[in-house]
Amino acid sequence: MKTSTCLAATLATLMATTAAAEGVLNLYSSRHYDTDERLYSDFEEATGITINRIEGNADELLARMQAEGTNSPADILLTVDTSRLERAKGMGLLQSIESDILEARLPDYVQDEDNQWFGFSQRARILFFDKNDVTDPPMTYQDLADPKYKGQICIRSSTNVYTQTITAALIAHLGEDAVAEWAKGVVANFARDPQGGDTDQLRGIVSGECDISMSNTYYFGRAIRKPVDGVSDSLDMFGWVFPNQDDIGAHMNLSGGGVAAHAPNRENAIKFLEYLASDQAQTYFSAGNDEYPAVPGVAISPSVAQMGFFKPDDIDASDIANNIAAAQKILNESGWK
Repeated sequence: MKTSTCLAATLATLMATTAAAEGVLNLYSSRHYDTDERLYSDFEEATGITINRIEGNADELLARMQAEGTNSPADILLTVDTSRLERAKGMGLLQSIESDILEARLPDYVQDEDNQWFGFSQRARILFFDKNDVTDPPMTYQDLADPKYKGQICIRSSTNVYTQTITAALIAHLGEDAVAEWAKGVVANFARDPQGGDTDQLRGIVSGECDISMSNTYYFGRAIRKPVDGVSDSLDMFGWVFPNQDDIGAHMNLSGGGVAAHAPNRENAIKFLEYLASDQAQTYFSAGNDEYPAVPGVAISPSVAQMGFFKPDDIDASDIANNIAAAQKILNESGWK
């Protein structure tokens, strides 16, 4: 532990020392995808700006930035999910910026209302089912609470940000009372206690533990594109539903970022965010990680396109973020583990 702490301190000192140098960008990222290497190298090649990276899970990075305070070398925070971006904003770790490029390229609903964070890629949170056992799959998120699906549903825990975000989105659309009843109904239909990540929910269908699960699209898209243990060998048994196509549309999770509150290289940080909104970077989010671009009109990868086209929920991400606390309360009170 002492060695790790010393290493982290040395790294922070090194980054702080070089922070004022021209052509430097200090990136704090909780995106854990090897394919993002191409994003960074392309930016460095195009701009001559060297990226120094600190990687970790979102909670660790937020705590680190908070502890570093005004001396933080961080220029950019990249992370996954609206709730984490909003938490960073609430902790005072981000700053508002002005960018004509971001305003022109990104839809309003993937931008923070104060321009402190921006969404650059999306994943639809949809329903999967076993085609061999389910002839009448749920067509909406609300249907997951229907008693006819008792004992059939695998889903992630209440502490997972994806669970909290979809619940918060439903609160924004339906109100707290309706969602409180919905959450209790979903809990009553669990096939097992919530466990594991999204890929584990898909594996639950393959293993026969459940007939219905919820997952972000890019986990399944990845299994289409390359071998994923416990999923790719059984793709033929999966059916999927983009929920609520007759009303609110399918919920979209964001991956995004913002400029750190005390960024020593603020202009370079803005350039990096603008680069993430370019056609080149947007295409790579899809081709390299099976995500949906945030910029309209950018081509999607074959693995994503194979899942079909759908109506997304275009609710403002800020409206979702404002309901995260209510979502956590409802999930806890429903018995959702």
